[in-house]
Amino acid sequence: MRIVLTADPEIEVPPRLYGGIERIVDALVRGYRARGHRVCLVARAGSQCAADAVHAWPGQSSLSSSDTLRNSWALWKAVRAFEPDVLHSFSRVAYLTPHLRGRIPVIMSYQREPTMRTTGLAVRLAAPNVLTFTGCSDYIAAQGRPAGGRWEGIPNFAEMGALHFSPSVPTDAPLVFLSRVESIKGAEWAIEIARRTKQRLIIAGNHSDTGPEGAYWNEKIAPCIGRDGIDYVGPVDDAQKNALLGAARAMIVPIQWNEPFGIVFAEALACGTPVISCPRGSLPEIVRPGKEGFLIGSIEEGCAAVSRLGSIDRAACRRRAEENYSPDVVIERYLDLYGRARMALAGR
Repeated sequence: MRIVLTADPEIEVPPRLYGGIERIVDALVRGYRARGHRVCLVARAGSQCAADAVHAWPGQSSLSSSDTLRNSWALWKAVRAFEPDVLHSFSRVAYLTPHLRGRIPVIMSYQREPTMRTTGLAVRLAAPNVLTFTGCSDYIAAQGRPAGGRWEGIPNFAEMGALHFSPSVPTDAPLVFLSRVESIKGAEWAIEIARRTKQRLIIAGNHSDTGPEGAYWNEKIAPCIGRDGIDYVGPVDDAQKNALLGAARAMIVPIQWNEPFGIVFAEALACGTPVISCPRGSLPEIVRPGKEGFLIGSIEEGCAAVSRLGSIDRAACRRRAEENYSPDVVIERYLDLYGRARMALAGR
């Protein structure tokens, strides 16, 4: 199969440092090629992904109208040159407009809640059986369905080979908060739960120094650092993240928003580390309460969850990640979708 993949023009594939969907797209390219498929990538200039062909977006802003026109034309030329069997976009739906009446199946994948207006417009413009949508979780797919079209939830994945399973940790192992330190991630809850349960808490991640989130850090988080077993280690690289998660009694990120997916939750499970979070967005899909961790609705419930961590089987956490959020599993799901989309279009 010949596949065109796209990523947003702001991001290189793979990322030079930390990155989310950039890593997913890079792993998809590698996985498809390892299975004998040929892949063309359209991404930011300077991308070093080992695709069979790489085309650079001429415009570097997803929000610019002029860049949108230039990038739509660039994608059209890339598709004409590569002659794919499937066009799969992780970038902007507007770039797909010239292809919605064509003879190539088009997959549009969302990593955030879709905009009903633009998604619905794409559905109306598309010829029968050309366009299929995916969300990075069943939650995102459910948000998009009211706009119309075919939707399927296919999750993101964690690099299992780079995440080492820790079958056990000491009883005094710390809790870990690993995420951007901001109000929607629930860092304040994590601190209070750790305090009340007399657990050590390691906070890892970057934070803002300005605006409302800067004030949140300065007023709610910074005064707690260095007291009552609360430590802050700043942003971490892959090796540090692996070590932190593997040595943690649990990862506690009590989100206060509807998380579209959250790769870090799958990464924690891959290390065998239970998750304590809240039942919002995709979390009920990732964490089954009492099996891979706990979903809480209050600080009091968080304290109760900490007291029950001994009942969680760390090996079961790893199995959950391997069976649902490994690259091989997700790659096969996308390839199956491509096959079904091609058959549907051929039979329209």
